[in-house]
Amino acid sequence: MMQMIHANWPAPSNIVAFTTTRIGGCSQAPYDSFNLGEHVGDDLQSVLDNRALLQTRLPAAPHWLRQVHGNCAVDANAVTTATEADAVYTNQPQKVCGILTADCLPVLLCNRSGTQVAAIHGGWRGLAQGILAKTVETMNLADDEVLAWLGPAIGPQKFEVGDDVRDCFLRQNPQHEMAFVAKSHGKWLGNLYQLARLQLAGLGITAVYGGDHCTMTESELFYSFRRDQQTGRMASLIWMQT
Repeated sequence: MMQMIHANWPAPSNIVAFTTTRIGGCSQAPYDSFNLGEHVGDDLQSVLDNRALLQTRLPAAPHWLRQVHGNCAVDANAVTTATEADAVYTNQPQKVCGILTADCLPVLLCNRSGTQVAAIHGGWRGLAQGILAKTVETMNLADDEVLAWLGPAIGPQKFEVGDDVRDCFLRQNPQHEMAFVAKSHGKWLGNLYQLARLQLAGLGITAVYGGDHCTMTESELFYSFRRDQQTGRMASLIWMQT
């Protein structure tokens, strides 16, 4: 049976938001079993069967993006199979916004009145390029109206990076220094969850929830590119029922 991690946040009752796990599909190892990524080398029919199973829980087909680790946010109405972006948003009910991850940080947004939602692919490159700020700005959301949920990503004890990644964030904002812990010469442990919280706080967004999983260590539940390299992808999805 398909297993999901539902967003634990005080969103309006018309908002549905969750991340899938690797449990409950038909893909074979190393993609076992609920892989939703078509681009990772899995048998295509298995992916399509998994997506069909996911579809039974959705009001419409998700608006999938060609994720490129950038900072482009697009309206779901403009999404085609060739759309390259890392965030998708909508103000229309029954339109499912979704992104795929396997260590990168999924960020789901809604406003308190339940009239706008967004799904953001928050890889470190996207976060360093301001994908969160770009999405909020594009949606024209008031900061005190935004709720954010941080879905399963690689945890702060496992995300090892070099000076180049840390320096990239420090150039963006010196406060990002607190999201890195020295591990050895030239090596740091980065905290994607804290980086996202710092960036959201910088936008005036303090109603932030989630951020309590590690895709790399919770191997029974989640895919992890860092752990396995050849692996599947989870989906983080959000929509308005009405």
